[in-house]
Amino acid sequence: MSVPGLSINFATVRQGGSFGSIVDACLRHGITAISPWREHVEVAGLAEAARIISENGLRVSGHCRGGFFPALDEAGRRAAFESNRRAVDEAAALGAACLVMVVGGLPPGSRDLPGARAMVADGMAELLPYARAAGVPLAIEPLHPCYAADRACINMLGQALDLADTLGEGVGVAIDVYHVWWDPDLAAQIARAGRNGQILAHHICDWLVPTKDILNDRGMMGDGVIDLKAFRQMIEAAGFHGPQEVEIFSHDWGARPIDEVLATCVERFEALC
Repeated sequence: MSVPGLSINFATVRQGGSFGSIVDACLRHGITAISPWREHVEVAGLAEAARIISENGLRVSGHCRGGFFPALDEAGRRAAFESNRRAVDEAAALGAACLVMVVGGLPPGSRDLPGARAMVADGMAELLPYARAAGVPLAIEPLHPCYAADRACINMLGQALDLADTLGEGVGVAIDVYHVWWDPDLAAQIARAGRNGQILAHHICDWLVPTKDILNDRGMMGDGVIDLKAFRQMIEAAGFHGPQEVEIFSHDWGARPIDEVLATCVERFEALC
């Protein structure tokens, strides 16, 4: 029996081992949509990962990740561009619905946040023609402001949509509840994204109180304070009916057997999401 509407991001089940092993575990629980990370694809080999996806009829809700554009010098920016081109190629070969873009924060030693954001815009603009030609939409994922320095200097959904509007066709957003649930302008910005068909992915987990580790203490759905049903209602009212992709970075859940994690994901998804 399949679980329609549910996708598993491989970050949730890194303990599952290889690309094929994670897929096998997902299939045991009726999960037929996935979002792999580049590290898993690299180990498996792109051709093998694509074969596994094709032979099992899997839907790929996204590929993680592109981005990390800001760099100290031109050599660093060129290296980032080449890495992103390879990520586009991977997303195309896997049939991914989008390439998720975690855009990057401040270069080492820098305090120039506007400059980092300018490098993101320039890097996205340079990459976009290649992504368009490959048929791979780029999904900007705004991250919580606590990540502005080291992971993503695009921190609010409105910011991400402003950049997507500037760049034009082929660019949208990945909306992760963990990063934007607190935003007082959230409803208006989700509706805005929907009007322009810019919602490319929807990631779910929960925000724990207290959160003990800002990176690796995300909660399983229902264990925190996010109103997931209300969030999903906004997403669907805006016209997005794609999978809800469970992405949980967690020392706790990462230490549990993969079958326990996936069974809990299915149970909570069906009851709460």
